[in-house]
Amino acid sequence: MHYYRYSNAEVSCWYKYLLFSYNIVFWLAGVAFLAAGLWAWSEKGVLSDLTKVTGLHGLDPVVLVLLVGIVMFTLGFAGCVGALRENICLLKFFCGAIMFIFLLEMAVAVLAFLFQDWVRDRVKEFFESNIKSYRDDIDLQNLIDSLQKINHCCGAQGPDDWDLNIYFNCSSESKSREKCGVPFSCCIPDPAQKVVNTQCGYDVRKKSKSQWDDQIFIKGCILALEAWLPRNIYIVAGVFIAISLLQIFGIFLARTLISDIEAVKAGNAF
Repeated sequence: MHYYRYSNAEVSCWYKYLLFSYNIVFWLAGVAFLAAGLWAWSEKGVLSDLTKVTGLHGLDPVVLVLLVGIVMFTLGFAGCVGALRENICLLKFFCGAIMFIFLLEMAVAVLAFLFQDWVRDRVKEFFESNIKSYRDDIDLQNLIDSLQKINHCCGAQGPDDWDLNIYFNCSSESKSREKCGVPFSCCIPDPAQKVVNTQCGYDVRKKSKSQWDDQIFIKGCILALEAWLPRNIYIVAGVFIAISLLQIFGIFLARTLISDIEAVKAGNAF
């Protein structure tokens, strides 16, 4: 990397250090995500046995944390160094990456709106594949439990989806104590209980479906999420707009600084 020193002109310190400050937040956040992800993997023994990464057929939330951390760390580092060293290559990389992410977000949002049925089917398949792997990873288990408790739902389409998991399957071949039950996160909480009853879902699906209402949530999580979105559309839109504005602001700062550096170099070439 080269550091340019100009005798007759200087690059604007305002844009230079504003872009540096903008990116230092990304870089520090990326470091935090990476540290959290690596710590979670070390707790699960993945770092000592990398084959465990491919052992889970569902989603490992730690992988998402690490991917977000890597992207934020890389972009933050490129933006910080590019701004301080006035390196056009790093600044163009940062600007191009942010622009690509922004356009990708817009494309996903438009496609999700235009092809809602297709998106619903993919979400259903995704949720069902994670139900199958519910007991295989503690982070995935906590994620599903949190989703079901927050949205007062059970399964993708309903409680019977838990037949997809070998521990909760109602098959006569299953010897699990959780056979024909549901996870505790499907249970309707009892305000009088201060300690969570993790066995509250045992044998629930052996009863008639008319009796489920009193003990567990019967709405599927896909329907719950579809009902949640219209009620919180302004919050979702506000978050999306805020993220988009931050990205546009970063692109503006990078492009302005690049133009400033190129103008100064051109002026000093004569």
